[in-house]
Amino acid sequence: MTDHLVIAAVDGSEDSLKALEWARSAAVRHRSGLLVAHVLPDSAQLYAARRSSLRDASEPEEFADPVSDRIRQLLAAGPSMPSEVAYESLEGSVPEALRAVGEGARMLVMGSRGRGGFASLLLGSNSRAVATSAACPVVVVPHEARAAAAAAQPSAGRVVLGLHAAETPDDVLDFAFTEAAARGTAVQVVSAYSIPPSPATVIDSPFAVVPPEALVGEDENAVPAEREMLRSQAERLAPFRARYPGVPVEQAAVPGDAAGRLVDASKSAALVVVGRHHPRRHIGSLMIGSVANAVLQHAHGPVAVIPTLSQSD
Repeated sequence: MTDHLVIAAVDGSEDSLKALEWARSAAVRHRSGLLVAHVLPDSAQLYAARRSSLRDASEPEEFADPVSDRIRQLLAAGPSMPSEVAYESLEGSVPEALRAVGEGARMLVMGSRGRGGFASLLLGSNSRAVATSAACPVVVVPHEARAAAAAAQPSAGRVVLGLHAAETPDDVLDFAFTEAAARGTAVQVVSAYSIPPSPATVIDSPFAVVPPEALVGEDENAVPAEREMLRSQAERLAPFRARYPGVPVEQAAVPGDAAGRLVDASKSAALVVVGRHHPRRHIGSLMIGSVANAVLQHAHGPVAVIPTLSQSD
């Protein structure tokens, strides 16, 4: 039912309404259907269970869902809509219900915090649980406090891809290039190498973005580890350049902390794309990698966490 749909997880909170708008735009960009999914509160689920067990015909057939009603009104009053929009009220725990409905989806979009989260939380428990274990890509849209830093910078509109050339599964690269193609923007590829240059160039220095043509010659001043990382990137990216010839690619190699650089890049990115876990873990693993976890916790813009979707990767 949800094959290739964009799913928006909503609970009526401001965070989830931001996620809904992001999902609506994504569905329009990708020419996909939109499914708005709301996990019913415990009171509604208890009511449904009581009515079913008592078989009381005098009770209303359905419990009123004010969140669903409000979402329908907001979408109806909004800008362009996908060709197909569906609404579904779900039962069960939030993570389990969203994992189930997300099977086969193009992506599942949710806010970084839900209605019940503490204001000080960087990432809510439900958002983390779904991003850690869903079988589809999960896009987490940050709340206003985290997005404030990004608002101060002009958006470059690019898709930023965190890449370990030897280990990141193809699913992650394919998602980033597909999103960039749909947006008509560039992919900026960021990889980290473990051997730093001199301390004077490490401290507070921005990473360099290298165009592909700059890799043709030998730069005697380049750090060997950086040069090798850029060449590994270029080799790994070659099939995706061929598959998406209209997508410009920018390459960046940075010393040390990949997560920190990706968080910094998120201030001006349309989307940051990371793999969920190390590919040597089995596909059903509930673990999340340290880079993905740090970016989810601290990014200033939307983050897409991509699971390994195929055994061949």
